[in-house]
Amino acid sequence: MSWEFEVVSGPFGFTEGPAWDGSAVLFSDIPSHRILRWDPGTGETHTFFEGTHEGNGLLFDVHGRLYGCQGGTGGRRVVRYEPDGSVTVVADHFEGKRLNSPNDLAFDSRGRLWFTDPRYGDFRDDMELDHESVFRATPEADGSWGLERVTFDTTRPNGLLISPDQRTLYVAQSEYGADRKRELRAYPIHDDGTLGTFAVLHNFYPHRGIDGMCLDAEGNIIATAGWQESGPGPMLYVFAPNGRVLETHPFPFDRPTNCTWGGPEPGTLYVTGASGHLLRARTGCTPHLVYPAS
Repeated sequence: MSWEFEVVSGPFGFTEGPAWDGSAVLFSDIPSHRILRWDPGTGETHTFFEGTHEGNGLLFDVHGRLYGCQGGTGGRRVVRYEPDGSVTVVADHFEGKRLNSPNDLAFDSRGRLWFTDPRYGDFRDDMELDHESVFRATPEADGSWGLERVTFDTTRPNGLLISPDQRTLYVAQSEYGADRKRELRAYPIHDDGTLGTFAVLHNFYPHRGIDGMCLDAEGNIIATAGWQESGPGPMLYVFAPNGRVLETHPFPFDRPTNCTWGGPEPGTLYVTGASGHLLRARTGCTPHLVYPAS
């Protein structure tokens, strides 16, 4: 069945990080430093939070608390957005050096927060780290978070997912330029928390690779990828866990950025993009969501 995409909000500047709160969709508008909230009941969009420092990926934990990546100069951190309008910093430094530009995030079943820390764009003069890696933040009893670097072979890690059985970390390695890798990678997660050697599930080179991803109930990966300038164009891909391409669905705007499940109808997929829109499609798939629980 072909997916039909419907614009429900926008255009804004550059939208990212959709997250379903149980009744509406939150999403980031990066250039305006805002989190927006679109209500399917009213069709209205309101500002949910301002001052996100070019906020990007958003995600709820199992308790319904909202976490986000702040990639801009004044942020460069992962935070929790509190109900009173304040923010709690989860991670902003590693080994005494500022993070690059946290991009996207995923929770595992133990409540640990995994996130990517690339640096896109040409300006790199203020980078303090000499690597662009995936990190894992572990909550401590005193409310702090312990931070570990878990990849040592990524150069522009973007979207990421933890498989439903908690044994695989999926990472979008998406660096652009001649001979730069654009891959969907699967890293085995060992019992001690370290990662094994990755397998390349799909190679997008020389076209645009994956930006954001979500999972369905069968463990399939729904991914945003592609652009108008080359290759098959802007697309939503459905990959089996072994990397087999199960479905492709052309996207009506250039550079889709991220996706998540929502409602009110089961199997509704919400997608953001570089065009600044929020779109939805009724897919017929069964979602996998940490919150609200699928």
